Amino acid sequence: MNNSLHINTPLLRSAVLSSPSQNVWLKLEAMQPSGSFKNRGIGVACQHYVAQGARRLISSSGGNAGIATAYCGTQLGVAVHVVVPQNAPQTAINAIQRFGAEVEIHGSTWQEAHQRALSYLDENSCLIHPFDDPLLWPGHATMIDEVVEAGVIPDSVILSVGGGGLLCGVAAGLNKHQLGEVEIVAVETHGAASLHAAIAAGHPVMLDEITTIANTLGAKQVCQAAFDVTEQHSVISHLVSDGQALEASQKFLEDHRILVEPACGATLAAVYNKMPSLQDKRNILVVVCGGMGVSTEQIANWQQQLESA
Repeated sequence: MNNSLHINTPLLRSAVLSSPSQNVWLKLEAMQPSGSFKNRGIGVACQHYVAQGARRLISSSGGNAGIATAYCGTQLGVAVHVVVPQNAPQTAINAIQRFGAEVEIHGSTWQEAHQRALSYLDENSCLIHPFDDPLLWPGHATMIDEVVEAGVIPDSVILSVGGGGLLCGVAAGLNKHQLGEVEIVAVETHGAASLHAAIAAGHPVMLDEITTIANTLGAKQVCQAAFDVTEQHSVISHLVSDGQALEASQKFLEDHRILVEPACGATLAAVYNKMPSLQDKRNILVVVCGGMGVSTEQIANWQQQLESA
């Protein structure tokens, strides 16, 4: 993709997680300029809307989408206003501000922040949705382009699901390369399992509440397009606990020297805990989605919070 606002991220075979009979490939989206995979799709959307005349970008975000929008706005020379909920990590807020965007804290959930963001739209601005915009998915799909170009054909792709944008993008990328039969493992924490609930109900449903430290997975309802992927593609819904997600983040830091959010740790937990359906797979692709809402101090705080619960 010419003039893209994302980078081609490293694809590494994990010596720790692989075995003689199985290769675990890490697509290191944590290395994107904004710290997460969001850089890809949001970059495409921002470029599109600015080309259409937008002079201000409005973002509703749990953190990472806002950071990506702020970064892209800086690159494109337009103003950015990001509305985040009260549980947005300070590390994410700081990152948004470093890229020169205006940050507003509003509401206890992403849904409330999103409604606030919508109120700012006018003829000079546009909304950069964190996960539910078809413009995002071809951008996210470019990570599969890079994997295929590197000569890796996965038997299974593991990723985290919040609102479902990453799931839509990965499925689009697999289909583009005639890999539609490749299994996708969609991982959520128990306290933010909107995709799991949608699959059980047969349609997207609204969760009553979000109860997880993996706050960037905190969309109460997965987007319709993500649910549609589960009906058109081989998708396994897998749930992990907050403790497992946090432990995987800690192990990943020790094993690979990369700090990621528990939202990404949820994906890694499926591999560290040797999810049964992965045992017969030769090449496993893990989307290390990253995330800026984390620090070693925050991990210690989360650990203390879980231990005292």
